Amino acid sequence: MTDAQQAQDKPTQPAEFDAGRVPKIAYNPVLVGQPALVTGANSGIGEAVALGLAQAGADVAVNYVTHPETAEEVAHKIEGFGRKAIVLKADVSKEDEVDAMYAAAIKEFGTLHISVSNAGLQQDSPLTSMTLQQWNTVIGVNLTGQFLCQRAAAREFLRRGVVKGVSLAAGKMICMSSVHQQIPWAGHVNYASSKGGILMMMQSMAQELAPHFVRVNAIGPGAIRTPINKPAWSTPDAYADLMTLVPYKRIGEPDDIAQAAVWLASDSADYVTGVTLFVDGGMTLYPGFATGG
Repeated sequence: MTDAQQAQDKPTQPAEFDAGRVPKIAYNPVLVGQPALVTGANSGIGEAVALGLAQAGADVAVNYVTHPETAEEVAHKIEGFGRKAIVLKADVSKEDEVDAMYAAAIKEFGTLHISVSNAGLQQDSPLTSMTLQQWNTVIGVNLTGQFLCQRAAAREFLRRGVVKGVSLAAGKMICMSSVHQQIPWAGHVNYASSKGGILMMMQSMAQELAPHFVRVNAIGPGAIRTPINKPAWSTPDAYADLMTLVPYKRIGEPDDIAQAAVWLASDSADYVTGVTLFVDGGMTLYPGFATGG
C-alpha cells in the first residue's frame, strides 16, 4: 500500500463529542450488603465510582480532602439511591488520617467489603526543573496513599474473613491507576512513576492476599471527560487532537470507569485478581503505529 493510500484509509478525527456514542447501562444490585469506601470521591472519577457502587447496592463512605460541600452532594445522591452514606475527610498521604478514616467507616457500617483507592493528583514539570517537593507530593498521594488505604482495608478483610451469602471474597480492593503505568509521559515523571509503582504494588498485594480470598485489581483509565482535564476536550481542535490517541474515537466517561469498578467488585469477577483493566478506548494500543511502524 502506498503512503497516499494509507493516508486515504486513515480515519478522520471527530471534531466534537458525540453523546450518541455514550452507553446508558443500568446497574444491577450485585453489591447489596457490601459497604465500600472510595477515596477522592467528591468529584470526577471518584464521584462516578461512588455513585456506581451505590446504584449496585453498596453503602458508601465518601472521602474528600477539600470542598466538603461537593462530598455532601455526592452523599445525598447516594442516599437518593436508597443507600447509606458517610462523608469522611482525610489526606490519604497521612497515616493517622487514613487509619482514622477506615476506623470511622467500619464503625458506621459494621465492616467494609470494598476499598477503592482513587485519590490522586498531578504536579507537572520538566524533569530538570521538577522540585523534590513536587516529586514527594505526587508520590505521597498517588502511591503511598494507595498503600496506606489498602493496608487498612486488608486488615479489616483478614479480620472478618468471607461472609457466606454476601460475597465469595473476603474483600475487594481496586487501585485507580492510569494508562501511564504503561505509557511513558515526558514532563510528568512523578505522576507516571506513581502509576507504574501502583502496578507492582497491586500485583504484590494480590499475590499475598489471594490465599485469604481477598482480590486486588486496578483500573487504568485513559482519556476521561472530567472537569480537571477540560482543556483537552472542550474545543473542536482539542478534541480532534485528543482523538489521535484514542483508536475507538470517543472520549471516556466517568461512568465507564464506574461500570468497570462495579464489575471488579462483584462476584462476576471472582476469578480475577492481580489485573489492571485498561478502560481507555485503545490508548494503550499505541495508535501511532496503526499505519506503518
